[in-house]
Parts: sequence; structure tokens; C-alpha cells
Amino acid sequence: MATVVKVEKRTADRKEPDRWLGVFCGSYRGHDHEVHLLAAELGAAMARAGVGLVYGGGGIGVMGTIADATLTAGGHAVGVVPTHLMETEMAHRDLSELLVVNSMHDRKRTMYDRSDAFCALPGGLGTLEELFEAATWTRLGLHDKPKPVLLLDTNGFWADLGCFLDKVTAAGFIKPDDRAIISRVGTVAEVLAVLDG
Repeated sequence: MATVVKVEKRTADRKEPDRWLGVFCGSYRGHDHEVHLLAAELGAAMARAGVGLVYGGGGIGVMGTIADATLTAGGHAVGVVPTHLMETEMAHRDLSELLVVNSMHDRKRTMYDRSDAFCALPGGLGTLEELFEAATWTRLGLHDKPKPVLLLDTNGFWADLGCFLDKVTAAGFIKPDDRAIISRVGTVAEVLAVLDG
């Protein structure tokens, strides 16, 4: 069983969300400033809609951008970070909750349990691994309910991945119903609509 160290900073003016979006994204800044604008737009929109953020807990890169935007707009942000990444991902110190767990597996399990759906913003290997595992858990019925995985971009970042998944499906290695677990969207409104449905 995972050891979880929980640090909470609840404020009287923040209502606990009843819907949670797990966001996978990079701890690096990347080279495209538009990604940060999109992350900030998503975080602010989530706060306005009363949707809580569950993410990897970093205070840098795209992770830091979405957390800052969510908190600045009055939202609730839960970070989940393994002990060994507390310094390298520079855990965000101003979150509503910071959960420090033993391992990457514990991090993902905690994020999956706390989230109603998932959204991937541009990121690297960790982002890819998380989005595929979250989709696989839906396919295998390991989540408490089906949880879609949305790939959000406005610049075509996820286009090639979508084409690859279509190719794998056409080759008979993914069933069409399972392919539908992962979908690409181009607006924050489309992400939030999944939580309303």
C-alpha cells in the first residue's frame, strides 16, 4: 500500500469540486509559448466551471502553468508527486492539496482514482505513458467507470499521434470502440463538455 503524505491548504472561499479532470502535461517548458497559453486557458476555465485539477504536482513547465492558472482563477488544484521527484519537478508549494507518494505507480493510481476524465496537453515521454495507461485502464475496466482521454492542442501537436492510432486500429490491433477512448480536441470547451456529459 502506498504511503501518502498530504499537505492541504483549504480556504473558506473555495468550494470542493464535484468533478475532477486529470491533466497530463510536461514538466518542461517546451519551445511553443502557445502551449502555455492553452494550459492557462484550460486552468482558468476549469476553475470557473467548478472543475478541480488533478495533475503531477510540478511547479515548473506546462505543469506549473496550468496549476498557477487554476489557482489564480480561484480553483482547486491537487498535485500528486512521488518522493523522488519532489526536487527535479520542483513540487508546487501553493496547491490546494499536495500528495507526496512513494512511486510513479502510486502517483498514477492516485491521479486515476481522483479523476473523472483525462486531458493531455503537450508533453514528453511521461505524458505519453500516462495517457496510454489511463486509456488502457478504461479498456480493461480498471477505473471505477469509463474515463475518456482527450488530447488537447490548437497547433497540431497531437495530429500525428491520432493518425498513428487510426493506423493501428485499421490494422486490427485496436477495436474501434477502444480507439474512441482517446480523442483529439481543439478547444477547452470541448474538454469541459466531456465532464458535463
